[in-house]
Amino acid sequence: MVRILDKQSSLLNNFLAELRDENIQKDSMRFRRNLERISEIMAYEVSKTLDYKVTEVITPLGEASMMLGEDQIVLAPILRAAVPMMNGMLNYFDKAQVAFIGAHRHYRKKGEMEIRVEQVTTPVLDDKVLVILDPMLATGASMELTYDALVEKGGTPKHTHICTAICSKEGVERIQKSLGKGRVTLWTIAVDEEMTLKSYIVPGIGDTGDLAYGDKL
Repeated sequence: MVRILDKQSSLLNNFLAELRDENIQKDSMRFRRNLERISEIMAYEVSKTLDYKVTEVITPLGEASMMLGEDQIVLAPILRAAVPMMNGMLNYFDKAQVAFIGAHRHYRKKGEMEIRVEQVTTPVLDDKVLVILDPMLATGASMELTYDALVEKGGTPKHTHICTAICSKEGVERIQKSLGKGRVTLWTIAVDEEMTLKSYIVPGIGDTGDLAYGDKL
C-alpha cells in the first residue's frame, strides 16, 4: 500500500517546500527541524493504522475508558540522513525501541554505484511494528536491502511502515514489486518523476545528510 500525503493540502506542503528551497536549506538547524516536523505528522498518520485496546484510566474524580495503543513500535532510521526523522517520531512514539542502519552509496572507479549496508543494530522484530525512516527513496535499492537486513537479523515484523519525504516514481514501483507481497505500507509526501544519472531525485531536495549535518568526505 502506498500513501501519498500531498494528495490532500496540509501543513506538510509548507514544511516540504522549505526542505526543497535552496535558500532556506542554508540554515541546517531549520532543515533538521523541518525533517522532524514532517516526521511528527507522519507518526500521527501511522498511528491511525495501529491496534488499540480499551484501558481504564483512573482520574482524581473517577475512571475514564480510553482507547490506547498496544503495538510495540521499532523505529529504524537509515544513518545519517534519517536521524532528524527519528527525533520527530520519538516525540510521538515515545516508548518506541530503535534500530540503527548504516547504508550508503559507493561509487566504483567506472562510476557504477552500489549500495552498501554495513551496520545493523536491532531489537527483536517479531510481532512488532517496524517503521523504517529515510528522507529520500530514489532507486529503492537501499530500502530493499535495509528491509532484508533487518528481517534477517531481527525477525518478521507484524507490519512495516516505510516513511520518506520524497520518492521517485521508479523507487515506488520497485518497493511495490519487491516488498508488495509483505505487510508493508509506504508513506511519502510527494513523488517526483525524474532522477539524475547518479540516482538523485529531480527536483528533489539534494543530499539530505549533507544539508542536515555538513559535507562528508
